[in-house]
Amino acid sequence: MNLLSSVESRGLRALMGLPDPVLRRLAGKPVVLDGQTLAPDLQLLLRLQRLLRKRGMEVAELEQGRRDLRDSAVLVGGDQPIGAVRQLEVAGLPARHYLPRAASGSGAGPLLLFFHGGGFVYGDLDSHDAPCRLLAERSGVPVLSVEYGVGPERAFPGAFDDAEAALGWVLAHADDLGVDPARIVVGGDSAGGQISAWVAIAAARAGIPLAWQLLFYPATHATRDTESLRLFAEDFYLTAEYIAWVTELYLPTAADRDDERMQLVSVEVPDGLAPAYVVTAGFDPLRDEGEQYARHLEAAGVDVELRRCPTQVHGFLNMAGVVRSSRADVLVAADRLGEVLGKG
Repeated sequence: MNLLSSVESRGLRALMGLPDPVLRRLAGKPVVLDGQTLAPDLQLLLRLQRLLRKRGMEVAELEQGRRDLRDSAVLVGGDQPIGAVRQLEVAGLPARHYLPRAASGSGAGPLLLFFHGGGFVYGDLDSHDAPCRLLAERSGVPVLSVEYGVGPERAFPGAFDDAEAALGWVLAHADDLGVDPARIVVGGDSAGGQISAWVAIAAARAGIPLAWQLLFYPATHATRDTESLRLFAEDFYLTAEYIAWVTELYLPTAADRDDERMQLVSVEVPDGLAPAYVVTAGFDPLRDEGEQYARHLEAAGVDVELRRCPTQVHGFLNMAGVVRSSRADVLVAADRLGEVLGKG
């Protein structure tokens, strides 16, 4: 983080740390849609974004958009403590291994294999460094974040191939990592949630028993037509215009968009699929498809926990460093991870 970003981050944390009544006055009239009220601190953050002409997840020149996402993630992610971080290469891909201070005991333990979001064209280890630190430290579960190849340079289905290779590498190196193969979780957000969901499906088809799935507002079908996409098409960080742009960029053909990896809401669910914890955001264009996928799994007999965070927007996992309401919802998910595989 450069000096300017550090100053901006401290100033933003101070502003967002004001008492709730003050935040409400600064944010303005409550935003109520679909029976939900946007969190005042998020409303203020979005208002500041517009006033300062900062981009959210919007159409931009590709490299500039990648820099914008990385810079904004650092700004709102905060300085999250962690026991240790190791730089690794996983199946030829850059990776970071986050080791919490309160890791669960000695011997082989659990692992969250994490894949970042970014619409398949943005995102990297840096853009999701803060949430990986927070998830690991809070839950007591080590996190291995893998930087898969993004498009259009790494064309579809490259990201999915990379992710499957990463899981294979983890299984082959479980002893070196101190991992119990029966206690591996796959997880991620947005595009990374979709990738994680697919990896779990591929693992089940191959007879590999994963322990859990942690899916934050996953994308689940490329030909979406949902009420949430219409309701929250703009003004709530992720825009419908951006979704259409990255879909065209990453999935230029109808065959790509109809591939089962991009149509998880209708995928054939294999026996032995890992239980899933699906987190959606109330003010998110992807809300309905994430919840549709949860229902699809549940109908197939998969153990599913669906948790909607009604006051949040897409991307709130990355905002937990400065937005109190976002942090509270992320900590609920981290605590659940800890209950299932970590400290508990």
